[in-house]
Amino acid sequence: MQALIALVDCNNFYVSCERVFRPDLIGKPVMVLSNNDGCVVARSKEVKDLGIKMGVPVFQVQSLINQHRIQLFSSNYTLYADMSSRVMSTLEEFAPAMEVYSIDEAFLDLTGVYQPDSIAYGQRIRKKVHRATGIPVCVGMGPTKTLAKLANFAAKKWQKTEGVVDLSNPLRREKLMKLVPVGEVWGIGSRTTLKLNALGIQSVWDLAVQPCQRIQQQFNIVVARTVMELNGTACLALEDIAPNKQQIVCSRSFSRRLISYDELAQALAEFCSRAAEKLRKQQSRAGCITVFIRTSPFNPQEPQYQRSASVQLSAATQDTRILINSAQRLLKEIFKSGYQYQKCGVQLSHLQQHAEQGQLELFDLFDSAPPKENPALMTVLDHINKRFPKRLSIAATGFDQSWQPKAEKISPRYTTDWQQLPKVK
Repeated sequence: MQALIALVDCNNFYVSCERVFRPDLIGKPVMVLSNNDGCVVARSKEVKDLGIKMGVPVFQVQSLINQHRIQLFSSNYTLYADMSSRVMSTLEEFAPAMEVYSIDEAFLDLTGVYQPDSIAYGQRIRKKVHRATGIPVCVGMGPTKTLAKLANFAAKKWQKTEGVVDLSNPLRREKLMKLVPVGEVWGIGSRTTLKLNALGIQSVWDLAVQPCQRIQQQFNIVVARTVMELNGTACLALEDIAPNKQQIVCSRSFSRRLISYDELAQALAEFCSRAAEKLRKQQSRAGCITVFIRTSPFNPQEPQYQRSASVQLSAATQDTRILINSAQRLLKEIFKSGYQYQKCGVQLSHLQQHAEQGQLELFDLFDSAPPKENPALMTVLDHINKRFPKRLSIAATGFDQSWQPKAEKISPRYTTDWQQLPKVK
C-alpha cells in the first residue's frame, strides 16, 4: 500500500481568525500587526494583491492603508492559540496519526484511510474544519512530507484545484515540478536556492532529477534527503509528540524607549518569567542564559548600541528567581546609560531533561548566592497563572508596566474570556 501524507494548512491564519467573528470583513483587505503594531505579520489575499510584503513596517504602507481602507488588527495570540487548538482537534478525527507542525499546519498520515478517492477525502477535511471552526484550509497530499508541502503550495496558488492537490501520481508530480521554482521546496532556503540556480537548477524538477550522491557532495545530507523525498522516498517520519525545544527565546519591542537600568531589569524579569514557564512546561532545565539589549536600528538619528552577554549556570535550573537573578547580573555588565533602548530579550539554552542531574560547582563564582530552587513554589506559580493568566509574576524592581508593547487595535478574546464572549442580537 502506497503511503499518503497530507499537510493541512490554514489560509492566512491570523486574518482568518479575525474574520470568524467579523464576517463583514470577508473579501475586504485585512492585516494583522506585530507587537507594538509596528510591522505586518499576516495579510489577507486582498492585501497581498496590493503588493504589501510580509514584515514591512506599517508607516511605510500607510498611504495604501488609507487609500484602500485596509482593516488593521493587533496580534491576539490568545485567540489564535485557542482557534488553532480547535482546528487540530478537528483534524484528529481524520487520521490515526498526526503531527502538529506549527500553529496553523499539521501533517496527517492518511495511508489506507482515504479510499477510494483521496481528493474527495481532502474536500471532506476542508469542509469539516470550516464548518467546525470557520477557518479555511488547503490540503496537499503525497507519499512524503516534502511532496505534501509542495502539493499544499499548489493547492493555495491555483484556484482550479479547489484547495486540494494529490501528488501521488508521478506524471502529475512531474508536471507540477516543472512549473514551480526550486526555492518553493520545503527546507530549501534563499542561500541554497542561489547556489542551486548557479548550477542551473531552476525548477523543482531540475532538483528532483539530480543524483543524490552529487547533491550530498555539493551541499549536505539534508538537501540530498530532500531530493529523495521529491522522488517519493520517505526520509522524514511523522512526529506524534512534538520534540522539546533546544532553546527558548523571549523578547519584545517596547512601546516607548527605555533609558534606565531599572526599567530594563523589570522587562527582563518579565521575559525570564515567561521563558521559565515554557521551560517547566516541557520538563526541562536551562544550563545557560543569554541577555541582549539594543536601540532602534530604524532611527539612525539616535545613538546606536547593542550588546549581549551569556553565562553558564553553575547548575541547570528551571526556577524563575534564579534565572532573573542571573539576567540582572548580565544586564549590569552590558548596560550603558545615555541610550534609548528599544528592545531586550532573554535566551535559555543548553537545555536538559528535568530528571537529569547536572554537574554542581565546588565554588560559587557569584558575589552573592542566588536563591535555592523551590519546585513547589514554581508549581504553585504556574497553576495560578494557568487559572488566572498573567496575574502573578516575579518582579525585578518596581511595578511600572508602561513599557509593555501596545496593542491598540486588538480584538476581544472571544473564545477564552467570559466577559468578551460574542453577543448575538
